[in-house]
Amino acid sequence: MTEQSTAPRRANVIGVGLIGGSIALGLRSVGWHVTGDDQDEATLETALELEVIDAVGLDPDAEVTFIATPVGGVPAAAARALAQTRGIVTDVGSVKTEVASAVKDPRFVAGHPMAGSEQDGVRGARPGLFRNATWVLTPTSETSEAAYTGVREIIRILEAEVVSMDPGLHDEAVARISHVPHLTAATLMVMAAGAGFDNEAVLRLAAGGFRDMTRIAAGSPAIWLDICEQNRTAILGGIDDLIAALRDARGIVEDTDRAGLEQLLSGARAARVNLPSGIPVDLELCEVRVTMLDEPGQIARITTLAPEVNIYDFEIAHSVEGGRGVAIMVVALDDHPQFAETLRDAGYRPSMRKLQ
Repeated sequence: MTEQSTAPRRANVIGVGLIGGSIALGLRSVGWHVTGDDQDEATLETALELEVIDAVGLDPDAEVTFIATPVGGVPAAAARALAQTRGIVTDVGSVKTEVASAVKDPRFVAGHPMAGSEQDGVRGARPGLFRNATWVLTPTSETSEAAYTGVREIIRILEAEVVSMDPGLHDEAVARISHVPHLTAATLMVMAAGAGFDNEAVLRLAAGGFRDMTRIAAGSPAIWLDICEQNRTAILGGIDDLIAALRDARGIVEDTDRAGLEQLLSGARAARVNLPSGIPVDLELCEVRVTMLDEPGQIARITTLAPEVNIYDFEIAHSVEGGRGVAIMVVALDDHPQFAETLRDAGYRPSMRKLQ
């Protein structure tokens, strides 16, 4: 008896940039056939060349179409996908109220993956971008249960965690944790490089924490034009609250209020430490720091020295002098002795601090 081959599941991606390309790569990595469409022909050629997609166009038999255009283009792309395909349709835009109001079809489920990168375009796409990320779905009364369940199941294939929210509540939330922080990072970066400073000297000092705070400012400006227009009210409210909070902080510093400053910083630290991370709550942790050269392959070398050690968090603090940096890793306290010994055997000099 001859086994019959199973046809691959099929998907469309409209907008083959960083997010759309990462969706395509994630699905292709588990055997899906992905067809891509984009207004830019050069992007499609690159996507084919890099094997991000299998074919160009819009597959009418695809069971799902992901719309990864700028948010202003989502309603038109959704209408096209609903008319030309028979499957479910979802988008990845970071503003949901206007999209949910504009597209009222049982087969459409508005969504937003909370993932990204400072890299631009299809060349920055990677299959694991959504692993352990939160992916918000904002179904409405028009959304069918079958469409919602279908989109949710496909997102789980991409290894993201699905959360359902009201569209308006989503927009209020992302204004404060995504949109306002992005504008703040951009403003800080412009301020550091602005008139009245010795630009070269200031930017040479911009290492460590400043780089971490402003990393997102390196993202593509194009997508933010529609975002700031569509989520204008929530963003303005978030900016007003930020200005008020900065005024309070200014007053604390102006008054040399040491108790107030300690309370502010301690509260911020506690909130930051308690951000969801996927780390077991009862696990004792320590921070391991290792000085490393700024050379290709250094990160891979350090992180693969002890494959049985789980590194829960990893970041690089760049040196002001350049040429080197510090790898900051969070591991289980019980794993530290073995990890430290392995690092020392490889010529590194690790330091450790237990996390409270």
